[in-house]
Amino acid sequence: MTTIYFDNCATTRPYDEVQDIVLQTMSCNYANPSALHSAGIASERLINEARKKIASTLHCNADELIFTSGGTESDNIAILGVTNSYSKKGKHIITSAIEHHAVLDCFKYLETIGFEVTYVGVDKNGIIDFEELKNSVRDDTILISIMLCNNETGVFQPVEKIRSVSKNAIIHTDAVQAYGKYDFSGLDVDLISVSGHKIHAPKGIGALVVKNKVKLSNVSFGGGQEAGIRSGTYNTEGILGFGKAAEITYNDLQKSISYLNNLCSYFKDLILSKIPDVKFNGQDSVNVVSVAFSGVRGEVLLHTLEEKGIYVSTGSACNSKSTKISYVLKAMGIEHSVAESSVRISFSTFNTKEEIDYAVEVIAESVAFLRKFTRR
Repeated sequence: MTTIYFDNCATTRPYDEVQDIVLQTMSCNYANPSALHSAGIASERLINEARKKIASTLHCNADELIFTSGGTESDNIAILGVTNSYSKKGKHIITSAIEHHAVLDCFKYLETIGFEVTYVGVDKNGIIDFEELKNSVRDDTILISIMLCNNETGVFQPVEKIRSVSKNAIIHTDAVQAYGKYDFSGLDVDLISVSGHKIHAPKGIGALVVKNKVKLSNVSFGGGQEAGIRSGTYNTEGILGFGKAAEITYNDLQKSISYLNNLCSYFKDLILSKIPDVKFNGQDSVNVVSVAFSGVRGEVLLHTLEEKGIYVSTGSACNSKSTKISYVLKAMGIEHSVAESSVRISFSTFNTKEEIDYAVEVIAESVAFLRKFTRR
């Protein structure tokens, strides 16, 4: 059976070169990088090289990059680290209604311990209301956390404009979905969260960029790794795999972005030509299509396609087991029936137009069958 993977927002297939370097590290460079002997020093040197590669893609200094276990931990360290360190300056913090749960749940927790939170809304295209954000910033605002790219719709947010209205607030962006599809050279923020497995690196490795001498409180205590902010034995295999994936992904970023854009456009045009009564959610993105097929439950379509070897999603993988409709689509003002009928298609550079041709034929057949079945 043909297998087609269109769920690249959830995770990506590691590059062959990444798999090779992970295996090599496990076999040959397994010494603890914190050890004082020559084998440990060799591992530490490899980590430093990977750190420089990743830092270069994020346009930061190597010593501004902290390794984490992934996007969730990066978000938590950034948000809780800032609020712990700067609470004496104020207890007002701002985020948006469509953030990943790694951000939203931090803010909800902070509300329970005395912080005042402003949740900025979004328009029908999934873009934050920038005027609302601007008007929400106060003298006692210490943190603004707005994602760079939404994980359900693929819509990019105007994060590059936030500095102009931030006053003295620290700016954090969850760039997990943007990483690998965005040039960070012009982004003026203080904290950036990224994750390796979204750019063909292993799971369990991520990073947090800490710029402008922002002070973060410790989230763990122990050996003092990562400037003392995130102690713990280094995930050498993951870090080296992450470094290789970053190097490959950003080797020709614009070519990759163009390829993914073409896949999205091709898919949308083909869907419109083959299937009636479809609706796309949000404005154009680099590699994501959120699409609703009227009269068909998204979850039912997902499992129907799965039986044919085609893997898609109904939304965020971290929230996919929820029976509720997407809070992101709800925040955009999308009708319940449309949100319930939506699936997320997300591409990587491994995908091809030939895969799209086959998948759209199967989707068209499946939607027609499910609509007929539903009307009975």
